[in-house]
Amino acid sequence: MKLSMRKFAPILALSLLLAGCSGMPGMSGSDEAKDGAPVSEAGQDGAAAEGAQTSGAMEGGAWSGSPLENPNSLLYTKTIYFDYDIDEVRADYRDVVAAHGDYLAANPSVTVTVEGHADERGSREYNIALGERRANGVKRLLMAQGAAEGQIITISYGEERPAATGSGETSWELNRRVEFVY
Repeated sequence: MKLSMRKFAPILALSLLLAGCSGMPGMSGSDEAKDGAPVSEAGQDGAAAEGAQTSGAMEGGAWSGSPLENPNSLLYTKTIYFDYDIDEVRADYRDVVAAHGDYLAANPSVTVTVEGHADERGSREYNIALGERRANGVKRLLMAQGAAEGQIITISYGEERPAATGSGETSWELNRRVEFVY
């Protein structure tokens, strides 16, 4: 009798444990789960009314975070791409550079590093010079928008810090760039 009781006790304990779990809220399809704290979606009366935010967007769609992190702003774009062997800012990026210049002019305590890059074609020295010309071209446009020269640091990495590896036009396009680093 003692031997069969030893085999039966663990089975009984496991059965009781599983039976006890079936009555816990959220463990079954019963209405018991409704007894917890009320849940509301962001932007409704609950937590949003108390000042909690899950992102930089406030109720009504206005951005409350840093303008540099607003995905709907031109300032969100921090990489300017260039055509092959050209140091002039492309027309499709002039508005982005102008927005960064306006931001710097409005915030004189902010500094930015303008990093010039090139693809792997050409000598190391040539690509350093090309990256420098690209960074200085962007700097001139920023200053034309009212940014102070002391707010802008330029540096050229040439081909040394590629955004994409590989030897093809797809990679080269991504490597011909200037990056804004705030």
